[in-house]
Amino acid sequence: MTSLSGAIVGSPYPERDEPREGKLDRMLATVQYFAGGVRTRNKRLENIVEATGEQATGLDLLSAQELRSRAAALRPLLRREGLSSIALAGAAFALVREAATRTLGLRHFDVQLIGGWAMLRGMLAEMETGEGKTLTATLTAATAALAGRAVHIITVNDYLAERDAEWMRPTYEALGLSVGCIRQGMQPDARRAAYGCDVTYCSNKEIAFDYLRDRMVLGGKPRAIAMKIDALGGGGTNRRLLLRGLQFAIVDEADSVLVDEARTPLILSAEAKHGQEELVYRQALGLAKQLAEDDYKVVSSAIELTESGERTLQQLAQTLSGIWRGPRRREQLVRQGLTALHRFHRDKHYLVREGKVVIIDEHTGRLMPDRSWEQGLHQLIEIKEECELTGRRDTLARISYQRFFRRYLHLCGMTGTASEVGAELWAVYRLRVAKIATHKPMRRQRRPDQVYGRSEIKWSAVIASIEAHRAAGRPVLVGTRSVAASEQLAALLDSARLPYRLLNARQDEHEAEIVAQAGAPGCITVATNMAGRGTDIKLAPGVAESGGLHVIATELNDSGRIDRQLFGRCARQGDPGSCEAILAIEEDLVKSFFPLAEARFRDRRSLPAWLGKIIFRIAQWRAEHAHSRARRELLDLDDYLGDVLAFSGRGE
Repeated sequence: MTSLSGAIVGSPYPERDEPREGKLDRMLATVQYFAGGVRTRNKRLENIVEATGEQATGLDLLSAQELRSRAAALRPLLRREGLSSIALAGAAFALVREAATRTLGLRHFDVQLIGGWAMLRGMLAEMETGEGKTLTATLTAATAALAGRAVHIITVNDYLAERDAEWMRPTYEALGLSVGCIRQGMQPDARRAAYGCDVTYCSNKEIAFDYLRDRMVLGGKPRAIAMKIDALGGGGTNRRLLLRGLQFAIVDEADSVLVDEARTPLILSAEAKHGQEELVYRQALGLAKQLAEDDYKVVSSAIELTESGERTLQQLAQTLSGIWRGPRRREQLVRQGLTALHRFHRDKHYLVREGKVVIIDEHTGRLMPDRSWEQGLHQLIEIKEECELTGRRDTLARISYQRFFRRYLHLCGMTGTASEVGAELWAVYRLRVAKIATHKPMRRQRRPDQVYGRSEIKWSAVIASIEAHRAAGRPVLVGTRSVAASEQLAALLDSARLPYRLLNARQDEHEAEIVAQAGAPGCITVATNMAGRGTDIKLAPGVAESGGLHVIATELNDSGRIDRQLFGRCARQGDPGSCEAILAIEEDLVKSFFPLAEARFRDRRSLPAWLGKIIFRIAQWRAEHAHSRARRELLDLDDYLGDVLAFSGRGE
């Protein structure tokens, strides 16, 4: 293992020691970014194309066994010289490209070579949607694996991890490399075997929780000397560990994983005994239902009691005993009750399936059956939905994504939307963004937004747009933000007698089939964020001549980057395509982050496109600012807790 400053290397569990940075350090890094001190010269990255071409001579004449032998001969050179040599990287890239051509029928484009080299240099490659990031990752992953690194390719969900692992497996195996995949529900032995492979595909949540499980085995941070003694003595610690350390990470959809999902800490917990908690939660929900609208307010997406609310609650709790006598605990419980009643909604934030509350991931639209909300919120929602109450869960270990990913010895990634958060990526992770050109000219047409006051008018406009594009023989993808909204649109399409396919958390088992048919002429697909990232909709023959896929956004997300991901489903790899947003002022984004505009314009039938654009941009700016502040506060809290726990000897 290459020696790295501040890293635990040469141990059975290598990882980087976290930099001790405070708010001032991150502020200075942000200033450095905007001052131009962090720039990537793509001209230097382009040198990999020539280096790969020079090393490719004669590879097409080798047999499969000779190609594998050539890869094996490269291993000791990469281990000794590291990953910074462009000549050795060019040799590895040439082998990977030849293997992919033979096994997949896909040959890496020059821009993919540049993206792979950028990641090998520890950067985040910003590549337009449809430019083949999955294939690009094989260049970086195979080169690092040949150099002896344990490579983790981390993406946003199990579906993409499993799909990419199976799709790219023949290329790796042609070079003598093994491939593993981590999926939800796997047993420890199967996980350990998958992490033992040269290249492992997994979702961000699965690997982060497995890391926390390893931390619990180790009692905190890895103790290199103790682990070596244990290994020499034949002890069982290493056999109980799942990972082989945090050596080399390629983060797919990096802005989603490293930024959007970094607002929530990862908490490993265990079920605690019920005791009298069910009664307490029922009382909390009952008290919350008795409060009037002026007894509470929403502050930065959190519910706070007003002074009148505190007085009302004190009066209501006079007949109760125990914890209801103390104002702090009483108010905390009732705030959670109000949150369960008014901030978390069925078919938007969760589903009720087989009598259980199942969380829907807001970023991916997928179910998370093994996750639960903390501090009693999950139990309060179960009572609200009249479901069987699960036990309260005690925290065993916790970490934020910021702290977790900064521990990798080598961190890199790829995404189609990173420039907007380049400063934060540099300040937190020291990741530079390298913008990679497209292989073919972009042919996407963005049509003017249609902005209405009320939702019912918006839905009528959505139906009209779907009908028009379907009549022209074009497939249509309609994006919604929630299961409820997708099913509302489905009911309207039923009324209009328009055939469609519905993709949301209820149909997750049919995802591959629905996506495979979404590019057929006249096909209508209604989808939540499940179709937003990593989804490649192939156009059927003749569709490109009709104008390609048309994408309609029926709501904007809190970040414009997520909207760009949805629009990026069309006009991929030089194909034609178009997109538009058909919006209503009265819906969540404006209501939550620009309520003044929502109150002023919700009764208007329609708004000029320029005015609607201003309103939604202000709402998104406020949402992004609030989320950025939440991420900073979480990182500061995580650093503080890390210091406190380390001082107490408990580790994580």
